Amino acid sequence: MKSLLFSTIDQFLVENLIIDDDQAKRAMEIAEFHDISFIKAALNFGFIARPHYAKLMNESGYAYQPIREIPFDEDLVKLFDIQWLNKRLMAPICIQDGEILVAACDPFDIESVQHIEEICNLPVNLLFASDLDVMWVMHKNYGIENVKRAVFELVNKDRERSALVSFTDSQILIIAITLAVTIISLFLWPINTIVVLNLIITFIFFGSVFFKFYLAIVGATVELQQYIEEEEVVELKDEELPLYTIQLPVYKESEVVKALVRRLRYLDYPTHLLDIKLLIEEDDDMTLNAIRELEIPAIFEPLIIPHHQPKTKPKACNYGLYYTSAEYLTIYDAEDIPDSDQLKKVVALFKKLSDDHVIIQCSLNYFNKNENFLTRMFTLEYSTWFDYMLPGLDKLKIPIPLGGTSNHFKYKILMELGGWDPFNVTEDADLGIRTYSKGYKVGVLDSTTFEEANKDAGNWIRQRSRWIKGYMQTWLVHMRHPVELTKTIGWKGFLGFQLFIGGTFMTFLLYPVLLFLFLIHLIFQPEVYNDFYPEYILGIALVNLLLGNALIIYITMMSVYKRKYFDLIPYALLNPIYWLYHSVAAYKGLWQLITKPFYWEKTTHGITGIKPK
Repeated sequence: MKSLLFSTIDQFLVENLIIDDDQAKRAMEIAEFHDISFIKAALNFGFIARPHYAKLMNESGYAYQPIREIPFDEDLVKLFDIQWLNKRLMAPICIQDGEILVAACDPFDIESVQHIEEICNLPVNLLFASDLDVMWVMHKNYGIENVKRAVFELVNKDRERSALVSFTDSQILIIAITLAVTIISLFLWPINTIVVLNLIITFIFFGSVFFKFYLAIVGATVELQQYIEEEEVVELKDEELPLYTIQLPVYKESEVVKALVRRLRYLDYPTHLLDIKLLIEEDDDMTLNAIRELEIPAIFEPLIIPHHQPKTKPKACNYGLYYTSAEYLTIYDAEDIPDSDQLKKVVALFKKLSDDHVIIQCSLNYFNKNENFLTRMFTLEYSTWFDYMLPGLDKLKIPIPLGGTSNHFKYKILMELGGWDPFNVTEDADLGIRTYSKGYKVGVLDSTTFEEANKDAGNWIRQRSRWIKGYMQTWLVHMRHPVELTKTIGWKGFLGFQLFIGGTFMTFLLYPVLLFLFLIHLIFQPEVYNDFYPEYILGIALVNLLLGNALIIYITMMSVYKRKYFDLIPYALLNPIYWLYHSVAAYKGLWQLITKPFYWEKTTHGITGIKPK
């Protein structure tokens, strides 16, 4: 190693005016609190910007070197614990010319260097690089076992609750028998068979629509979910608050990184008690470079996810679980804007609820609600879903399918549940059902996270097809053992699961078919309809068509009152058109369920022209 002018990295940074004495002291306290190196604390807790540090290193004779392409010695994996390497920001790469090459971004961490030399009984040759490249090399090579664990932990713990297999042999057999019986019946008794099919379809629609109406009415009577008074938040003392992990899964979202840094600073929670993980895929140089070029300090740790299929958000989130030990953990998307006091409200609510409440779901809504037709309809839909239906499910003690973000977990219980299912593309809805089936409960909180509503039709279809496919996966997984499911969540929960999860995707699939049949009847009035639609079925069908649509429009109109989005009321009348968008997405999701069930449709963020307030 070359001779050093300074004994410690903090002294080096202070002498070069990158930080002052007070900042150095604070960074040292955070480093000791989290048991991490000083440079990791300084880079990840908002003390120094990466470009400024890189410039100083280059000017001081510690120029960054390319380290990614250096061949890795796989035997080193047996010698070093990735948890220790991650905390020290060190990455041993290979043995060359009697020395061990180690990637590092702190030239003054003599203690860590000596530890590596003792393990290998060889002198260390430090290769200086950015912390991002050090993390990349470290996780790519040392994180293989953890990424395999992230993919297969649920499979190994509870294979029957994993969507690794979309259709079990028994389900395929049931589907095949049902299709065979239906085809034979159509051939032998065509009219009676079609009448029975119409009756079944009509009742699916009737049950799903009226159940959601009932949920909305019940939800409207709830005092806006679990309520936390402002005084309860103020009474929380910083020294009594728990360590909180925030996971931010991103993929090729460089356009939102700068905004993300600004938003995280608004969180009303002690910075040293935040463990913010920015989860980045190994091949995502776009996002890595955006972080590398940030001219402002960032309050998050970039965590690199080694390549492994399936490339899904839940796999990335599972990987992040192995690098934290916080009491609570939450997920935000990169473009999310949570209420500044949301974390404190969650802590206060967990204190009030019974111990079997292990997850709290916050409301989601949109900051660009008036951008176009889709954003308006999306806002109406989410206002109905999170402000009325989820509180209704909570009130009725029916399993709550979690939203994709702003759900807050007790970390130890989340690990007990096996984390998320990386093979389910609506992993949070599945986890909500799994949580209830294990005897735990989900609460809802009157705190909102604002997101960017999809304004592009193609982007919206990609996102929604993934969600609906995930609902299909969730239904198939939990219906493998319906008797056991009924025993664990109760008959009321089982019925709610059928109507809320199963009924949602079934109605979207059936809607265009029924609409087409109705238009044929309206235009041509074929006499054969009299045989297929006896009066009793026609009556229910008309109730579905007229009253069902009216009820959905009504609860959509009702959804604006909590948030006072009164300008959106007229758009509720366009729900029948919005449902057609869902149907397109549903058929795409069904096709992908059969052809590529684990494929994660990428949603592009940052395309709105509206700036969040």
